[in-house]
Amino acid sequence: MKSLDDLAKIREKAQAMLRLRNAAEDSTRIVVCMGTCGLAAGARETLQAIMEELSKRNRTDVIVTQTDCIGLCVYEPVVDVIVSGQSRVRYGRINAERARQIIDSHIMNGRVIQEWVVPDRNA
Repeated sequence: MKSLDDLAKIREKAQAMLRLRNAAEDSTRIVVCMGTCGLAAGARETLQAIMEELSKRNRTDVIVTQTDCIGLCVYEPVVDVIVSGQSRVRYGRINAERARQIIDSHIMNGRVIQEWVVPDRNA
C-alpha cells in the first residue's frame, strides 16, 4: 500500500465481501464446512474462491457462510448450495477450481453438477 487510493481500494473490496455475506435472507445461500477436517482438506481456499468468483460476477444476492464439522470428513471440503424454494445440494471434495465451476454452473445457470453431489445418508 503506497497511497490513500490503495487503501480506498482495499476498503472497497472488503466492504463488497461483507455485502456478499450479509445479503437478504431469501437469497441463495452457500455454506462451506470449515471444521478441522475441512480446513485440512483446503476449505479456506474453497471459501476464498467462492467469494472471489461471486464478487467478479457482481452477485451480491448470494449469502456465503461457514459452519463447523457436519460429520462428512471423507467428503471435505463440503459446500452446500441452498436456493430459495429448492432442496439443498451438498457438494463434496470441492477445491478452489471446482468451487468456481459451481458458481458458473449452479449459481449462474441453475445446473447442478451431479458427479460432485454427496449421497444423502437418509435416502
